[in-house]
Amino acid sequence: MILLTTLTAVLVLIVLLAVAVGLIKISGVLRSIGGTPTSLLAKLRMGLRAIEQETSHLTPQVIRLNEGLTQVAGGLEAIDKHLVGTIDAAVKQDRYQ
Repeated sequence: MILLTTLTAVLVLIVLLAVAVGLIKISGVLRSIGGTPTSLLAKLRMGLRAIEQETSHLTPQVIRLNEGLTQVAGGLEAIDKHLVGTIDAAVKQDRYQ
């Protein structure tokens, strides 16, 4: 019975040691990715911030463009209604029957 208890305790310690070693390795990799100002994550963050600043002036222009396109859509719908009316009138003529 003591032998089984001792073996169990040793196995538990081995498992805990393996988990600790794995966590230390994972921590090292994560630190290299994002833990320093020169890391890949920091460089990515700086690049995204630059893109955000360079494209920040586009928002008002896109809003104005969207308003203009909405007006164009309304005009196109009116044209569509007129064309449908013209086609219906042309089809009702005697020569198309």
